[in-house]
Amino acid sequence: MKISSAEFTVSVVHKKDTPSLRLPEVAFVGRSNVGKSSLINALVNRKRLVKVSNTPGRTQTINYFRINQRFYFVDLPGYGYARVPRAVRSRFGPMVEGYLEQNAHLACVVHIVDLRHRPTDGDRLMREYLLYHRIPILTVATKSDKLTKQQGPKQAVVVRETLEIEAAEPVILFSSRTSEGKKNLWSHLKAAMEALSERKGRNA
Repeated sequence: MKISSAEFTVSVVHKKDTPSLRLPEVAFVGRSNVGKSSLINALVNRKRLVKVSNTPGRTQTINYFRINQRFYFVDLPGYGYARVPRAVRSRFGPMVEGYLEQNAHLACVVHIVDLRHRPTDGDRLMREYLLYHRIPILTVATKSDKLTKQQGPKQAVVVRETLEIEAAEPVILFSSRTSEGKKNLWSHLKAAMEALSERKGRNA
């Protein structure tokens, strides 16, 4: 996809503060330090749209980015990092649930895992939550450039088996450094937004 504009819109804690301009949304979620910020930046060809931090757990709000004036990328707080203060972590759950549940503008959630490692309990719980609420999921395994061409597919099998992802559902191997998987991911994102538009049309 050609990116003509990508801009930060707003940081949100409460649902009432979401942007008044209602556009299709693609949300990104994953455990802290999984490469979420780098993935979003790579998708929109920007180096610093989303701040990349060496300190996991820095995203503590729901951050909206308007892309091409047509849809939002929504960066959700990372999960699973114990050094984030307990009071902050306890706020993440209700805040993220409030965003995800009954969101008529949500096209899909990009669930990001680290290809180098077996998915964590937190990864499994997140997938189960999304499935329970019937939220469309795109599973993306990042940092594929850190593995050899032989190791990558083998680890993808580990991701599938651990998260119980059926063969018909894609697991996209992605590298923000080499752009592996970028075109494939964009193709699935566009399809998800088109499906959202069709659902809204049927319900109109």
